[in-house]
Amino acid sequence: MSRLRLSGVSKRFGGFLAADNIDLELQSGEFVSLLGPSGCGKTTTLRMIAGFVDPTAGSIEMDGQVLSSPAGSVPPDRRQMSMIFQSYAIWPNMTVGQNVAFGLELRKIAKAEVKRRVGEMLEVVHMNHLADRYPAELSGGQQQRVALARAIVIRPQVLLLDEPLSNLDATLREEMRFEIRRLHDEFHVTTVYVTHDQAEAMVTSDRIAVMNQGRIEQIDQPRALYNQPKTRFVAGFIGRTNFLEGTSDGNAISFDGFALPRAGFERDVPAHGKTVFSVRPHSMRLTEAPPAARNGNIPVGVIVLERAFLGEQWDYVVRPREGATTIRVTAPPTEDFPVGAAAWLEFEPRQMALIA
Repeated sequence: MSRLRLSGVSKRFGGFLAADNIDLELQSGEFVSLLGPSGCGKTTTLRMIAGFVDPTAGSIEMDGQVLSSPAGSVPPDRRQMSMIFQSYAIWPNMTVGQNVAFGLELRKIAKAEVKRRVGEMLEVVHMNHLADRYPAELSGGQQQRVALARAIVIRPQVLLLDEPLSNLDATLREEMRFEIRRLHDEFHVTTVYVTHDQAEAMVTSDRIAVMNQGRIEQIDQPRALYNQPKTRFVAGFIGRTNFLEGTSDGNAISFDGFALPRAGFERDVPAHGKTVFSVRPHSMRLTEAPPAARNGNIPVGVIVLERAFLGEQWDYVVRPREGATTIRVTAPPTEDFPVGAAAWLEFEPRQMALIA
């Protein structure tokens, strides 16, 4: 039995459909992120799971028990869930230790047990030496650790996180991504994580549900989402990509200025008609001389239109010599091609994802 299940869940606010027929299942101990742009419905979905918002249609179940439906909902405080907000919401007038102990004390747990569990939890999040500090004396990352400790120490059935790293600077965000995943691997709490940051979702998640206009467009493991997007939106939202439109005639796929043999593609490509492929910038290789044919890779003559040096790599914009389509491609810092230079772009059809 799944730990958490959303079946046909929708939510309307007047004439606005914020969540549209969402189906989602989480197994016990699974970490799933809801990823998408602002206004896509991910926070509304999280708030329905938490019990702060009732669905207009559909149901939410945990361990087979209905928590929410249009007929009624279990109150948030009876759902055995913990939620971490963007603002952390830790009590400013309590010390770190008191904040972490708060939920245990509300549950009337014995003082000795509270002390033991708080001590263990603070050690896990590397905050035991700051137990007597107040939130105003902590950094943003330390406050986030306190919020995580307070949420996990009560041993919830489900942990909910609503863009918890959005208030941190870039370096701290990167550090806390791994910290959240480390804590999940230690405690195995079923987790729903809302974010608009694809890097956060990729680092932390077992699966990612990409949302757009209130619907889940695709849910999959991070690597599968990146390499095998099923829609144009997913391909464009997860990392950078090129969209190449072509036409299949049964033997080859003709693009603007070049063609690739249909037999070289890993996935079935329609024998006839229009096609659209997602091609990641790093999945192609830019060379000065035409490379030898290998593994079905196809070289195409191109002209370098733009370039930017990013330290770890070059970011080039090229176009086929016989076409007008612009293509972004990345190259190692040692592969220096001036603007206007003629080069060869090597395609690997197996890394081109068919999305239409």
